[in-house]
Amino acid sequence: MAPTLKACERGAPLLVLIVPVFNEQHVIRHTLPRILEEVRIEVQSISSDAQILLLAVDDGSNDSTRNVLIDLAKRSEGIRFIGFTRNFGKESAILAGLRCSVVRFNADVVVVMDCDLQHPPKVVGVMWSEWRSGCQLVEAVKRDRGSEGPLRRFSAGLFYRTFSRSSGFELAQDTDFKLLDRNAALLVLELGERNRFFRGIVRWLGIASVKVYIDVPPREAGASVWSLTDLALYAWRNITAFSSAPLQLVTLFGIGGLTIGFVLGFKALWDWWFGNAVDGFSTVILLQVIFSSLLLISLGVIGSYIAAIYDEIKLRPHYILHPDDLEKMAETERLGK
Repeated sequence: MAPTLKACERGAPLLVLIVPVFNEQHVIRHTLPRILEEVRIEVQSISSDAQILLLAVDDGSNDSTRNVLIDLAKRSEGIRFIGFTRNFGKESAILAGLRCSVVRFNADVVVVMDCDLQHPPKVVGVMWSEWRSGCQLVEAVKRDRGSEGPLRRFSAGLFYRTFSRSSGFELAQDTDFKLLDRNAALLVLELGERNRFFRGIVRWLGIASVKVYIDVPPREAGASVWSLTDLALYAWRNITAFSSAPLQLVTLFGIGGLTIGFVLGFKALWDWWFGNAVDGFSTVILLQVIFSSLLLISLGVIGSYIAAIYDEIKLRPHYILHPDDLEKMAETERLGK
């Protein structure tokens, strides 16, 4: 494998914009060129010799997204793309983008951002300035949650509070919109877990960061592909990936059940001592409902961790690249682009 030239050999720093896409055929045709152009204007106004490349990562879209990306790549020298054989998830798309940018393109700086313009491209200029001043990590943080509905706002708040208390990492209003220099990106790539959470991983590394606050504009077109069920499952996987606190709930359930048992037992003895009839049937039903529920919840929590362990020990790759993209990437390396 013959990687492209590094910054010192190119004579100019290379910034790669990593943009995961999934079923965004109606959005990316005009947003990707716009993102690239706006970032070029902002960054090159600071560093006129900077090179900017947009790398779209198609997460196994089942619409015409791939065809649109092929057309965009033909029209623009600054747009490249890779794609998966199926949908592996946004986290895998970010990982593939980081790996391709750093290992194959030898990027000096990478920026992870969305394709729908809810991550304002002009902010990349501010991020670039912070990197030029020596910062390895620049994170975009939302001032508010934009046009999200009350249910999504409540769900997001609940997730971040739960994640913070269970893991010890504060991620409130955090986003995937981040700038990482080459060294920070390599640290992210060194972590080998299968169940990845980009925001949590970056925070876990403990790299000093600069925060840039953004207002979230309305989505350019279409609707989010994330349903509330998808978000709930995603949140649970991320919490269990970064904390064993849910396992401690099993112990708390046991203590709570034992306490309830003592109370009911004391009440039964009290009624017996004073000659009152004890409604044994109701007591037995109540105890069965309580302890059966606690046992099933506990088994569910333990099962989540066992499933995560099972996924880890299989050591399957995080993603499979489309065969055509592997050939194109090899050709790109030979040409030194």
